[in-house]
Amino acid sequence: MSSSTASTPTCAPRLALPAWPAEGTHRIPFSVYTQEELHRRELERFFYRGHWCYIGLEAEVPMPGDFKRTVVGERSVILTRDADGALHVFENVCAHRGMQFCRERHGNRKGFVCPYHQWSYTLAGDLQGVPFRRGVRVMTDKGPRVNGGMPADFDPREQGLTKLKVASRGGVVFASFDLDVEPFEDYLGPTILGWFDRLFDGRKLKILGYNRQRIPGNWKLMQENIKDPYHPGLLHTWFVTFGLWRADNEARLQMDAKHRHAAMISTRGNAKAANEVSQVTSFKADMKLNDPSFLDIVPEPWWGGPTAVMTTIFPSVVLQQQVNSVSTRHIQPDGHGAFNFEWTHFGFADDDEAMTARRLKQANLFGPAGFVSADDGEVIEMSQQAFESKPQHRALAELGGREVGDTDHMVTETLIRGMYRYWREVMEKGE
Repeated sequence: MSSSTASTPTCAPRLALPAWPAEGTHRIPFSVYTQEELHRRELERFFYRGHWCYIGLEAEVPMPGDFKRTVVGERSVILTRDADGALHVFENVCAHRGMQFCRERHGNRKGFVCPYHQWSYTLAGDLQGVPFRRGVRVMTDKGPRVNGGMPADFDPREQGLTKLKVASRGGVVFASFDLDVEPFEDYLGPTILGWFDRLFDGRKLKILGYNRQRIPGNWKLMQENIKDPYHPGLLHTWFVTFGLWRADNEARLQMDAKHRHAAMISTRGNAKAANEVSQVTSFKADMKLNDPSFLDIVPEPWWGGPTAVMTTIFPSVVLQQQVNSVSTRHIQPDGHGAFNFEWTHFGFADDDEAMTARRLKQANLFGPAGFVSADDGEVIEMSQQAFESKPQHRALAELGGREVGDTDHMVTETLIRGMYRYWREVMEKGE
């Protein structure tokens, strides 16, 4: 006689989080950029739970039936405007067999049909049609018979697409898979909400165009890049030479209470330390423009002083005002070592032709081949290569000290330290 013992199921091993080399977040382990399992947890905790993610601008879906395909984290979603003008966001995954049924980036239609088995959905994501739901009626030698069909208790109301919670403010649309996420205004907090409303103050928006690029680097590096006032006056020849963004300009750095969102605010034309800036290697005193109209900058009433405000809303978007160029920059992770980056350049419906032309021309500073932003993509790629080759090392973020707080200057890495303080709070929590 033989006996056997039932095997005990084993739990999946707990994720080994990076060991930070010091208290605080001023020394960042390279492994936060290189671990695929860590990336999976980031997606769940930052993109799919407890956070609002950028979807697009209402101006991208102005008419009933308009839609836009985009992503939240690595999940494909669709923004629609229904016949009553309401906005909806739902996952681009058929409730039947899971196919991503929409492939177009933009369009207009009365509903969506999955090409695999032609299940059809309304613009709100509700299931409205199932082929052969009641089977197929055929004649046999014994009389009529119904072949197949869905079970009698099949309820289309329970088989719609996965719907996200939607928030729209000032013409900008955010969504969350977490239906219990805090209100959008609370998520931003009063400080960052003030900068958000400065740019999106209710004026009707006008889409001017898109840039798209793929950057071979961890998605957090773009959040860091736009929370880093240290590099613009050093890396970017254009900025320092023509004074658009310099370390000695009047500036402020502000965060929300949780330090996840931030605004970098700078005012051109009041540099205090020109002699010091002239010693920076990227400063080119003899650089001249073949087309001076790139610097045809016209102050706008809504600026209220600052000529540049870069706002990072964690985890998914950068809101840009660089003189007359305004855009959103959507961060779209694709694995731990790459992300897609989509720029939406816009203006306002009441802009005259001269201002629209000015916004478009100044947009050439940015985007994949921009006079400024091409530098950022390259240094992110080179950083990721180093992280992968030396995963046990760490980055240093100690400029301006080791603490976290708002400042009235740009010679600091406080915003990066703040972001990682929040990152640790969320990532190091138990399940």
